[in-house]
Amino acid sequence: MSSQNNQQQPSLVGGHAEYIKGAAEATIGSVTGSQAWTTSGEQAKAHAVDTMKAAGEKRDPSQGYGKIEQKLGQATGCEGMVKEGEASKKSE
Repeated sequence: MSSQNNQQQPSLVGGHAEYIKGAAEATIGSVTGSQAWTTSGEQAKAHAVDTMKAAGEKRDPSQGYGKIEQKLGQATGCEGMVKEGEASKKSE
C-alpha cells in the first residue's frame, strides 16, 4: 500500500524530469512550427512547476544538499533549487 501512496506524492525529481520533457517538446514545436507541440510543451512545463512547488512544500529541509543544491540552482536558473539549498544549508 505504501508504494501506491508514493506514486501520489509530488516529486522534485519527477517534476524536474517533466519540465525537461516539456522544454524539449516546446523547442521541437518552435523549430518545426507545430503549435500543438509548443502548447503541449508549455503545459507540461507549467504542470512540472506546480509539481515541484508542491514537493518543495512537503520537503524536510534537513534532507537537502545545502550549498551544492543552491549553487546548482543558480547555475541552472532554478529558483526552487536555490531556495531549497538555502533552507537545507541553514539546517546543517
